[in-house]
Amino acid sequence: MAKCVCMIAEFRSGNFRRVSFEVASEGRRVADALGLELCAVAVGSGVAAKAGELGRYGVRKVLVKDDPALEHYLAETHVPVVAEMVSRLDPALILLPASVDGKDLGSRLGAKLRVALVQDVIQIVCEDGKIKAKWPIFAGKCFAWSEWVGDALPVISCRPNVMSCRESDEPVSAQVEMVDVPVPQARSRVKATDFDTTGKVELSEAEIIISGGRGMKEASNYAMLEELAKLLGAAVGASRAAVDSGWRPHSDQVGQTGKVVNPEVYIAVGISGAIQHLAGMGSSKYIVAINKDPDAPIFSKADYGVVEDLFKFIPAFTEEVRKLKSTCS
Repeated sequence: MAKCVCMIAEFRSGNFRRVSFEVASEGRRVADALGLELCAVAVGSGVAAKAGELGRYGVRKVLVKDDPALEHYLAETHVPVVAEMVSRLDPALILLPASVDGKDLGSRLGAKLRVALVQDVIQIVCEDGKIKAKWPIFAGKCFAWSEWVGDALPVISCRPNVMSCRESDEPVSAQVEMVDVPVPQARSRVKATDFDTTGKVELSEAEIIISGGRGMKEASNYAMLEELAKLLGAAVGASRAAVDSGWRPHSDQVGQTGKVVNPEVYIAVGISGAIQHLAGMGSSKYIVAINKDPDAPIFSKADYGVVEDLFKFIPAFTEEVRKLKSTCS
């Protein structure tokens, strides 16, 4: 008989990523519905000192493998270790983040354990002890529901910034258990990582995103979006057209061939609204479109639309935000 719901935490640069807390919160809700405990698997270098933090989000027990060889995600080291640790928990359900690393880990883990995986899930429902998961298909134009029957073990990766991040009413430090699992010798290694450490908000975890498209005309004009983003505590994104033009790095690209984001507010500036872009931001809670073309497709998706020249509107809007913040401070 299954013992718990298992969530796999993502640990990077000495800290758990926010999406790990989102997955833990969702795992706690599902575990309660199934009458089970929530356990976690955490691997990395230095993760042991942080593992107890997961207790704030309802995790009762954390299996930890702390090893310098696990500092950076590598499929050939992480997958065998995580698979062994998960097997020791005998879970009824496995949850993990649908991040770049999480999607790779989830697919390989599903193959190794010979279990069914559904990626990029945005909703989980428990009915009569059965698990159902909702996930987008056809570039987000529609949704599908998956259900596991019999003794099938569900593996679900949860889309970042969709599940609510909820601390437990009575947060406690999780029980941490160090496990002795051998780390395979890797045939490759990560020599360096290039993360943005300039203090900017990470795109995939931002609550507010301001994206610019072809209408920005040139790279230097993104300075006005950066200024507004700094005032709002937002991240700056870009459409594929802007990235292909060399105005922004690919790491800023939102869309089917870029990042899928789910902020509270998505502000599309000078973006026409091609289906490939909508696939990356269409599930945002509120969408604001700023475009001088009243027939731009983006307006059909937007909750709020501004038909105006962005070079007039953005500076004026930025000034109003600055005045409002100075009044409130």
